[in-house]
Amino acid sequence: MILPIVAYGDPVLRKVGTEIDKDYPQLEKLIADMKETMYNAQGVGLAAPQIGKAIRLFLIDASPFADDEDLSEEDRKALENFNHVFINAKIVEETGDEWAFNEGCLSIPDVREDVFRQETITIEYQDENFEKHTQTLSGLAARVFQHEYDHIEGVLFTDKLSSLKKRLIKKKLENISKGKVNAGYRMRFPNAKRK
Repeated sequence: MILPIVAYGDPVLRKVGTEIDKDYPQLEKLIADMKETMYNAQGVGLAAPQIGKAIRLFLIDASPFADDEDLSEEDRKALENFNHVFINAKIVEETGDEWAFNEGCLSIPDVREDVFRQETITIEYQDENFEKHTQTLSGLAARVFQHEYDHIEGVLFTDKLSSLKKRLIKKKLENISKGKVNAGYRMRFPNAKRK
């Protein structure tokens, strides 16, 4: 089932997600619904807070990035198969130089800005079967993970912008929260006027 994506301004996007265990109600259905929602919106990641649930769960399918001609063969291969469910994820270590990349977010349609993030991260997480994994990610895979991880920490990519950039997009963000945007997919707006 395609779920509405929560828009900028909703308090759930600012909550730190709580950990879940294998007894979380209807987890399998929730993951399937989140995948359907993400693909419907042409996203490469979706976190539970974006569908109104303040829990430590997100999914990533970065395979669309593998088509980018500017990528090295190594990066392309890494992204082709980067399709995972992340439960109770933690970033254990961040290394390398910060680098800029133009990011967007399904909860903030029509806003894209350059964000600086670490090059390489080591992560721990559980998959949908609650098996534990430790992995090191670099480049775009690390970036997409960090973006989704921020969601379960109550952080949005716009928080990482300079104060000047934040002022420049302030009106756009207010309009998004009021539903004055056409995202092309189902959304739930916190400050939309009821008709």
